[in-house]
Amino acid sequence: MKYRRRVVMKRTIRKAVTGFRTVDGAGVNLVRVLGRDNVEEFDPILMLDSFDSTDPADYTAGFPMHPHRGIETVSYLYRGRMVHRDTLGNEDQISDGEVQWMNSGSGILHEEQVPAAERLLGVQLWLNLPEEDKMSVPTYRAIRKDEIREIPFEGGFLRLLAGAYGAYQGHRGDHLPLDYYDVHLDEDAELVIPTEEDESVMVFTLLGDALVADEPVREKTAVKLTEGDSLSLRGAAGGSQILVMKSRALHEPVAWAGPIVMNSRQELSEAFLELEEGTFIRERPDFNTGR
Repeated sequence: MKYRRRVVMKRTIRKAVTGFRTVDGAGVNLVRVLGRDNVEEFDPILMLDSFDSTDPADYTAGFPMHPHRGIETVSYLYRGRMVHRDTLGNEDQISDGEVQWMNSGSGILHEEQVPAAERLLGVQLWLNLPEEDKMSVPTYRAIRKDEIREIPFEGGFLRLLAGAYGAYQGHRGDHLPLDYYDVHLDEDAELVIPTEEDESVMVFTLLGDALVADEPVREKTAVKLTEGDSLSLRGAAGGSQILVMKSRALHEPVAWAGPIVMNSRQELSEAFLELEEGTFIRERPDFNTGR
């Protein structure tokens, strides 16, 4: 019996996006790297905001209480602090190297305060929820530094923020899969990451330029990769810090208005009507039971 040799398909760059500067919340200066114009290409990641400032005036106004439905928000701060409060009764703070993961599900109100720090450096991404999970029970979880495995390799290390890397396991979300890595590479060091051929894979160059799939990519750039079973990353001059996100494309209709993302305009209209009528929040904390 003859066996066919498996052909290795290296991923290449399909799209690179640098975004634009904007102001959000109560006056937070940030770079909106991904948004409405990139929904189909970067599916299931809807939005990616980048924060990088040594001036507290850029961000300490924070994000006052606001609603979400139909998405998960995943915030990673490599430097800085963020305080989260929500209508489930959660009040929590993350700091250097930690993650906040919130499933808004059927509806939640939350706020994020951003205290002054020597430097605020990180990203927040919006991960779309599958249609069957849009109205799931909202949840919140912090991923602490002592839960984040740091995996060394020649010329660098990988911080496993969520999901899996080889035999290593990190936090897993309850809905769409998300493998989330913070990769640190010395100059000219290379890391080849195995991927499932049909996974949706993107990277964001958080600090420093880098070579992604053998092509030069500037700092603060989001890159969507083609299908394939491996992704090559190489450090540029001065070293590189690269965020890698692997998930599964949904290929579902997206109806998006402000902080709410559903599958149809009718569902959006229902959500905003519920906000007006005070019926938006389905899950409320029962302080007698500790929920």
